[in-house]
Amino acid sequence: METIYLLSACFVLATVHSAASPPLLGVHPLDAKYFASEVIKCKDGSKAFDRARLNDDYCDCADGTDEPGTSACPAGKFYCKNLGSTPQFIFSSRINDRICDCCDGSDENDGSIRCPNTCVMGGNFAYKSDDTTPFSEINELSTVSDLDNIYAKETKNRMKLDDLIQKLLGLKVVIIIQLFLISCAVSFRIFQRRARSRRRSYR
Repeated sequence: METIYLLSACFVLATVHSAASPPLLGVHPLDAKYFASEVIKCKDGSKAFDRARLNDDYCDCADGTDEPGTSACPAGKFYCKNLGSTPQFIFSSRINDRICDCCDGSDENDGSIRCPNTCVMGGNFAYKSDDTTPFSEINELSTVSDLDNIYAKETKNRMKLDDLIQKLLGLKVVIIIQLFLISCAVSFRIFQRRARSRRRSYR
């Protein structure tokens, strides 16, 4: 019976540890550790704020440190990951302004518009097209039907990628749980052997 309780406790611990927090919106990967602590300093050193006030759409730091993912701070900068293309920073005033500035569409995250991910094509049609192509032809390429086709293909690819990521995460969780269960079983066996040896020594 004790074994069941011990294994159940290990399973719960494995599940808790395997749950990963989502990445912070608008933050450069190198700054992730900076924002990981519970109390965070403004980068200009003016003051500090707790993690709950991060991206709460209220500007606490004059330099915009506390609002990397909103347009609350005029001096703020938003980081576009743009996987498949060139990462970039944009001004915070461009966040949720109903214009897709990041080729991955991450700057429009309030759900008011749907931005197709054009990163795999170099960020936009004009970038992909030949320099000799007239501007009028570039505009013809950028029709709504073209964007819908691209969005459909991108959605399919993204779904496949998400499915693969979910399978890998599931596999990771299973491996972690198995390691926990094995270590718990080994610990329990060691505990049993020590208990038996103590009983024998008392006899």
